[in-house]
Amino acid sequence: MLFIFLLTKPIVLKTCRQLKLTDKEKKIFSVQMFLRIWIGLFIQQQYFTIATVSFNQPKFRTNATWNQYATTFTNQSQIGTSPYALYIDTNNSIYTINLQNGRILIWMNNSTDPNLILYTNLSSSSFSIFVTTNRQIYVGDYSSIKQIIQFSNSYSNQTTTIATVSSSNIYGLFVDLNNTLYCSMYNRHKVVKKSLNDSSSTMTTVAGNGSNGSTSNLLKNPFGIFVDTNFDLYVADRNNHRIQLFRLGQINGITVAGNTSANITISLYYPRNVILDGNKYLFIADGSNHRIIGSDENGFRCIVACSMSSGSASNQLNVPRSIAFDSFGNLFVVDWNNNRIQKFCLSTNFCNRERKKQRFDIFI
Repeated sequence: MLFIFLLTKPIVLKTCRQLKLTDKEKKIFSVQMFLRIWIGLFIQQQYFTIATVSFNQPKFRTNATWNQYATTFTNQSQIGTSPYALYIDTNNSIYTINLQNGRILIWMNNSTDPNLILYTNLSSSSFSIFVTTNRQIYVGDYSSIKQIIQFSNSYSNQTTTIATVSSSNIYGLFVDLNNTLYCSMYNRHKVVKKSLNDSSSTMTTVAGNGSNGSTSNLLKNPFGIFVDTNFDLYVADRNNHRIQLFRLGQINGITVAGNTSANITISLYYPRNVILDGNKYLFIADGSNHRIIGSDENGFRCIVACSMSSGSASNQLNVPRSIAFDSFGNLFVVDWNNNRIQKFCLSTNFCNRERKKQRFDIFI
């Protein structure tokens, strides 16, 4: 009865200056507010699912650094030649595609060899991959988007086509918090999307219009894409040498890095990929400058492979394609012309910790 009384006893509140409570009312009010907050949190935990992302977005301190000498995570013997696709989930499982044999390779539990190989018979134009929180795998396979079929929570070697696009390579694939799938159409100079909750395969255009150009409403051979929690779209606008931001519902993009930026703080040369960290700062695969760009509150800077010369040494890259973080803040890079995936360790991290840090940790 006391519990019900505390939750239901009305207290008339006016302005802060007019509020005059007796000592008894103050105690009741304090307990009442505490119980309301506690019960609200309990109900939220029991009945509501807080949307989470399936990839890692570490939060870095200002001017964070990475070891300039990478270790080779995997090479041509496993992933074949000219690799593109890369995905790392929040369990630090790593996904890529061997374009020579059409297989998806998955590393789990810090394994040095793939724990799982899916003999999916994908084409040699399977350039992008995305894995959702419920472990659904989607692949951009030339002009179609395919989903790996699961049986009893296990992956099969079979795929089903969920959408098709008109004669275009798909270098960017993304699924947002609303279960909407986006893909970049390289040859058609636009980004399209569809809801995965809708059985229709119809795609709608969200950026670009199919004609190449450099004005704010156009794209030219878009590559990697990223959609943040506000449903704003970032596009690596490859042949315009820039990163474009399209706010939700807007057809005109804002150049946030590279050519046509209002305040050019970093020059890009055929950028291939863009991702965001936990603070919404950009990290860019600056492809033909053979380097990786990062940003923080002080602006843009090169973080690894900063000589801008291609090479195969451990501190060099040769046309980096996809990039991704693990939960420790280590940076993985698909080093396209070197036929390898490189791992650059966060300098304040031991790289091979057994204890997994949460993706929202702040690294020193």
